[in-house]
Amino acid sequence: LLPHCPSLTKRHFKGHRDAVTSVDFSLNKKQLASGSMDSCLMIWSMRPQMRAYRFMGHKDAVMCVQFSPSGHLVASGSRDKTVRLWVPSVKGESTVFKAHTGTVRSVHFSSDGQSLVTASDDKTIKVWTVHRQKFLFSLSQHINWVRCAKFSPDGRLIVSASDDKTVKLWDKTSRECIHSFCEHGGFVNHVDFHPSGTCIAAAGTDNTVKVWDVRMNRLLQHYQVHSAVVNSLSFHPSGNYLVTASNDSTLKILDLLEGRLLYTLHGHQGPATCVAFSRTGDFFASGGSDEQVMVWKTNFDAADYGDVLKTQKSGTSVDGTHHSQVGQNHHHQQDEETIANTLEHIVGQLDVLTQTVSILEQRLTLTEDKLKECLENQQKIIQNKVN
Repeated sequence: LLPHCPSLTKRHFKGHRDAVTSVDFSLNKKQLASGSMDSCLMIWSMRPQMRAYRFMGHKDAVMCVQFSPSGHLVASGSRDKTVRLWVPSVKGESTVFKAHTGTVRSVHFSSDGQSLVTASDDKTIKVWTVHRQKFLFSLSQHINWVRCAKFSPDGRLIVSASDDKTVKLWDKTSRECIHSFCEHGGFVNHVDFHPSGTCIAAAGTDNTVKVWDVRMNRLLQHYQVHSAVVNSLSFHPSGNYLVTASNDSTLKILDLLEGRLLYTLHGHQGPATCVAFSRTGDFFASGGSDEQVMVWKTNFDAADYGDVLKTQKSGTSVDGTHHSQVGQNHHHQQDEETIANTLEHIVGQLDVLTQTVSILEQRLTLTEDKLKECLENQQKIIQNKVN
């Protein structure tokens, strides 16, 4: 029995007119960027009652967005084959360059903010300078669409995920592929580096999440927790947790130290398409086919049963909803939200029961083990007496 997450407060951001494809927080957590199939990029303010900015420029679906490490720029890649670099302010100015000959699926800044790596349906990965967007080099060994490419935290390696069912590891200096991980049973949708840079996690269309060590090139963990395609994942900055988003409409939080599923989160109607932790790890955002962006507050310390009860009592009435000014029928929404909150409250209560049962189960197992030990000891004593 696995517990759902105890009373996670979440905020809804509504404004996209089609499926959300990508979400990312700025360094200071004051802003959240999202991209959508509606060809728009939205910049949401994390402060209540602050306006959202809608940036229009791409001629087709926005597939990926990312804030630069400093937060002064947002990069976006699109089905229109271009990459845009935006200044996330009222004006929403951007510079644009044709990056690939196919859809740009992924954009990622190096941690020093100097380079940008892009991945595309043209089967290549390209590296650019952020300053003047100068093309540096291409990596082209994938034999199908490249869904995702990321720099390692130290910037020395690049990892890429493709529809050719491989995850490839590249040396940025020599520009060579150092290793191919081929254990996926399907296409690989998303890949990322652990904050330590020692391992990577990949999400697949075979419903699995795999974690590999990049020093030994061996599989460390394999999670079969989703019942449909896994679209996206994100490591908690501590490196202890991984959050995943799937077509089964759930988000799951995995405890990497224990190697098990920690929480299942239900929020999106239909596929959960993208997910990302904030840079300090106290929030994470998710996006879905339901056009919604949600922000969740993390509370990993409530693992203890007593804490769960406390958070249930204090946390269920919190209404952290938030709407961008895109004029909707407010009363209708409030009614929906009241119902949603009531349901969430009920689900919350069920989660407490689930956790209680789970704890009782653990205690029972302990009792059984103790009993077994006692019986074994008795056997030994009897045997010794006989001998």
